Amino acid sequence: MTTLHLFSRSPLTEADALEGLTWVRGEDAVLLSGGAVEALRPGSAAARLLEQLPAGAALYALAEDVQARRLQPERMVTLIDYPSFVDLSVTCAKVISWT
Repeated sequence: MTTLHLFSRSPLTEADALEGLTWVRGEDAVLLSGGAVEALRPGSAAARLLEQLPAGAALYALAEDVQARRLQPERMVTLIDYPSFVDLSVTCAKVISWT
């Protein structure tokens, strides 16, 4: 993975919360935290944006935030904890926070 793209703003309340997804490339990783996990809500416009991620891009979400919102994502997403978030940050060559 070359770049980790971090998103934390809710796409339900902020229209441009996921605007940075257009910069994601095939070997990048996307991590949703906080309100951004609302993008995993099945049938939402934000979920449709995630479906357009390039092939090979990895999608992660903080498990704690997904569970707090009682979401059951339909899309393939890897739920991680905070220590795994740190590991992912170190693994990637660079990190971009779209907050």
